Amino acid sequence: MPELSVIVHGPNTQDHLTGLLDSLVAHPLPDTEIVVAAVGDWARRTAQRHTPHLQVLPLPDGTSDAAARTAGAARATGRWLHFVRAKDGVPPGSPRAVAERAAELPDTVDVLLVDHLRSTWRSSGLPSADGPLLARAGRTDLALDDSAHLLRLAPLLGTRVLRAGFWRAHEEALTTDDEPRAALAALLLAGRVACLPQIAHEDRRLRSASLPPLTAEQRYALVDRYESLLDLVRERPAVHTVLYEIMVRDCLRAFARGDMPEAVAREFFHRASVAALRRRPEGHPRPAGVEGIRRSLLEEGAYTKYRAFQRANRARRTVRSTVRTGRHRLADRVRDLQYRKALHRPVDPRLAVFAAYWNRGVACNPAAIAAKLAELAPHIHPVWVVTHRNVALLPPGTDHVVPGTRRYWEVLATAKYLVNNVNFPNAVVKRPDAVHLQTHHGTPLKRMGLDQMPYPAAARGLDFAALLERVDKWDFSVSANSHTTRMWERAYPSRYVSLDYGYPRNDVYYTAGADDIRAIRARLGIPPGRRAVLYAPTHRDYEAAWTPRLDLAALADRLGEDTVLLVRGHYFYEGAASPLTGLRRSGRVVDVSSYDPVEVLCLAADALVTDYSSIMFDYANLDRPIVVHADDWETYRTTRGVYFDLMAEAPGPVARTQEELTGILTTDAWRDEGAAKARAAFRRRFCEYDDGRAAERVVRRVFLGQDEASLPPVLPVEQRTPAPSPEEACPS
Repeated sequence: MPELSVIVHGPNTQDHLTGLLDSLVAHPLPDTEIVVAAVGDWARRTAQRHTPHLQVLPLPDGTSDAAARTAGAARATGRWLHFVRAKDGVPPGSPRAVAERAAELPDTVDVLLVDHLRSTWRSSGLPSADGPLLARAGRTDLALDDSAHLLRLAPLLGTRVLRAGFWRAHEEALTTDDEPRAALAALLLAGRVACLPQIAHEDRRLRSASLPPLTAEQRYALVDRYESLLDLVRERPAVHTVLYEIMVRDCLRAFARGDMPEAVAREFFHRASVAALRRRPEGHPRPAGVEGIRRSLLEEGAYTKYRAFQRANRARRTVRSTVRTGRHRLADRVRDLQYRKALHRPVDPRLAVFAAYWNRGVACNPAAIAAKLAELAPHIHPVWVVTHRNVALLPPGTDHVVPGTRRYWEVLATAKYLVNNVNFPNAVVKRPDAVHLQTHHGTPLKRMGLDQMPYPAAARGLDFAALLERVDKWDFSVSANSHTTRMWERAYPSRYVSLDYGYPRNDVYYTAGADDIRAIRARLGIPPGRRAVLYAPTHRDYEAAWTPRLDLAALADRLGEDTVLLVRGHYFYEGAASPLTGLRRSGRVVDVSSYDPVEVLCLAADALVTDYSSIMFDYANLDRPIVVHADDWETYRTTRGVYFDLMAEAPGPVARTQEELTGILTTDAWRDEGAAKARAAFRRRFCEYDDGRAAERVVRRVFLGQDEASLPPVLPVEQRTPAPSPEEACPS
């Protein structure tokens, strides 16, 4: 019996079935079967092109979604069923992850919840809001009454993987063409549920103009859906309350869209009003503010008043928007006047402006360059750009400006040198006698710059014309290896000069000594003789928030008392609620997400575990073990785009599951001969220019004007001596 049956059902709408089946059969798995309940000749012919990799169940044109699902489930033999509509998608590699997670679950679990992507006709691979809810639930199975918030997950049947026995027991209740109703009913009927906070479904939303308009009865069915579902949970107060809130929210949203004919809108409002009043939990408070007014008018059935309230609210928003726009325009004019005036002053050859990571503070390559500048060119005065909230984190005595202030625009207008690892604002003018130095902040595995254009999830919000205008201001671009140089010149095409000098932030990996490493580990509370593993995952464009890929508590338990896990979340999530909050296991799991600089953490670690983060390229300079945890590589590669196949050129062992990762770290696989050989090849390619003197080369060339021949030559990789390992610096 296979562990998982993927049941694809429905017609080949807009030929989406072709891509779905291509994806599924590209990576066949022995414990997964694919059943296609193909509705219509086009779907049947499309599916039969992929035999014998899947089973095809031909169904006549006009077969409903519910009937197709039922027919596919009857043919399936798997222990778990994953229903996927033919118009939707399944990211590469996700059936494997689902099957492996499902295999861990006992028969007391009825539903496995997974995350998803959203795509429309104009964009693809957009993150859902479900990730944080799934991560919050953890990996233990649970009863819905104890976690009613899971009802707020997007009501997609494709994100509910159902135990086959559960499906058969409740087939009648789950067989409906109202997919959200079936998705919610699956949760309400389940004994226990489990979560997998990983992308395993793509919700492809068809263009509304290509679909037939909704009938009046189809609109009223929204209210009927919740009436019938609420009947299932009369004696479950926590679940009833959350489901009631969802009903009211969805009814108000449907009404607010304003696409109903007047007569239909009145009747819909009346039905929603009756349901809201009759189903309201006893003593249930209305929310405050505007939402509370909406709820009150709905319960009163006050259609005319509600419409008047909508019009008044729209008018208020219009007025407020106009006022805000006016204020912003006035502020912009004042700022522009100050800046233009400053641009008429001479450029100050003794002034340099530094910024890093969107003005977070003194960090990364700019920080290393500024430190070397103080040593080799102390006559040049550095000023750091930093946000107001991060001023308190600056080293004592750091001269700084806050974005938007008068002095901020003055120094940007008059500084000879402008150094950043991202970009300065579009409004910054490139003066002919000023020098703009772009340091970047990593080696590109993922697609960057113009290469992001085919990947909407990654390119969301990017103005590529404005990006090129910023790139055209660069005079110099720092690079750590020839791969990076080629990718920057491709992703950011312009006339800047590439400085193949290495990344200044990596100098410390060759200059730090045993005393430095001992002091760092002492500050972090790592006892002598303990192995420290740094876990540093990257950001995913298709996730709305940081979703931990590992059960860190379970991993720490398996690794034992002699290992400390240093866990660092990506800086994109700074200020957000950390999923690590409260996770402390006798000092064996330490959240170092706010610990800067990251280079210090690398020096303290005996090994690095990461996924697709550029930290691996920097850490490789230390010639210490690196393990890649690539549980969603296919999804990441498809939605973000990559420059090379990390699975074929990894810097060490690759784990696709937590169990594989645990096996690597609890044996010698993390540092054996094979790992060392892979790391050596990786270092030769990606640590090409890093030798401990990158900052010096940059300062001498850019700030002191020395020619290439007078700069320190780059040492070959095999002639470099990295900082001692913790084992050497802190023997037990």
